[in-house]
Formats: sequence, structure tokens, C-alpha cells
Amino acid sequence: MLFIQERLSLMVLLILGTVSCVVWFFSMLAGGGGPLILIPLVSALLGTQAVAPVVTTGMLVGNAQRSLFFRSQIDWSLTGWYLPGAIAGAVLGAYCYRWVHLEWLQLIIGACLLLMVLNYFCGSRLSHWQCRAWHFLPVAFINAVGSGLVGSTGPIMNPMYLSYGLLKEEMIATKSLHKAVLHLVKLAAYLAFGVLSSEHLRYGLVIGLAGIPANWLGKQVLAQMSAQQFRQVVFGLIAVSGLWMLWQQRQLLIGL
Repeated sequence: MLFIQERLSLMVLLILGTVSCVVWFFSMLAGGGGPLILIPLVSALLGTQAVAPVVTTGMLVGNAQRSLFFRSQIDWSLTGWYLPGAIAGAVLGAYCYRWVHLEWLQLIIGACLLLMVLNYFCGSRLSHWQCRAWHFLPVAFINAVGSGLVGSTGPIMNPMYLSYGLLKEEMIATKSLHKAVLHLVKLAAYLAFGVLSSEHLRYGLVIGLAGIPANWLGKQVLAQMSAQQFRQVVFGLIAVSGLWMLWQQRQLLIGL
């Protein structure tokens, strides 16, 4: 029995590592979105209760390494506005995670993502709205609360980074640093509130370490993309993310 359990554990590690490597590569080219694939995978392999701590651990390691790759292109002035809201929101979201599981929140996020894409491709005035650095403070707080509750809110903040004026390496660098700090705070909060185990850490490290070769390869490909191509891929990811979130909650949507 112990031998079978060890074989199953090894198989889970191999699946997580392989899929995560592919996910990290494509998320580099699209400005994020990796958790949308990893969340259902972790849920299927380890159970729903493992999703938030495992994915958080993986995202912390992968994004920290990614931000080091692009450290010279981080927008520190924007980071100063983002972090206070994100830290406070992450603590609140992780604290509420013990009791609150808001499946319907993914429906709202998915619908918002699709509206963002529609706004962009229809050429609405909102698509030309100029985002300011201080706007990230309240939005980061709300985003971090949602991330703490459901594991990830998808690329919902990508349009803000684009509107602020960050593209390609600048956006990847700045967003990766923001995500790394956000997930570090969430991980510490999960540990303090008793929802993080050594098993969660082990599986999460596999997800994060798989990003090292993928991030390096993605950096080489990203350098060959134009700013317009990058923007189109980002909004393509947002559209796919919105549809995927709605599909995951299709039973709840049918019930409504």
C-alpha cells in the first residue's frame, strides 16, 4: 500500500511539473494567466482545499524568479502604490478563506474579463482611458481579496497595466514582482491561519521550480514580439480566461 501511495505521489509531481513548465512559458508571452490552468489541475489531483495554498506557493516561486530576470525594467513608482493595497487585501482574503468559498465570484470575474475584451476590440472610449499610478491602490486591494478567496482572479489587472503604459518586458517585470509579494503575504497568512501544510509546500515548489527553464525560454521569444502583438496576445488571454471561468462554474450558471 505504501509503495502504491509513493508511486501515485511521484506521478502527481511529474504531471504538475510538466504542465507547469508549459503554462509558465505561455504565460510569459501573454502577461500571466497560468493559475487558470493550474487551479483546475491542482483541484483534480489534490482536492479543492489544496488549491489556494499550493498554487500560491508555486506562483510565489515562479514570479519571484521571473521578476529577477527583468529586474532592471521594474516600475518602482507604480509598485509603491500597488503593494499597500495588495498586502492588506491578501491578508484579509487569506483570513476569510477558512470559512468563505465564493464560487459565484468566478462568474463575476469571468464576465468582467469578457467585457474588457469587448471594450478593447470595439474601440470604446474606455479602451483609451489613461490609468494613473494611484488607481492601483484600491484595485490591488480588491483584487488581492478575491485572489485570497479563490486562488486567482486571472489576468483581470492586465488592462490596467497596459493603460498605465507598460508593455512587454516592463509589464512582465513589474507584474511579476507585484505577484511575488502578493503571494508571499498570502502564503504567510495561510501559515498563520493554519491552512498550509508541508505537503502543500512540496507540490507548490514543483510548480514554481518548473518555471525556471520556461521563463528563460519565454524571455527569448518575448524579445522577438512587437508591442502590438503582445497587446493582442494579452487580450486574447483575457478572453480565454473569461470563458474558462464561466465554464468552470457552468453548473452554478445553469442554476441561476
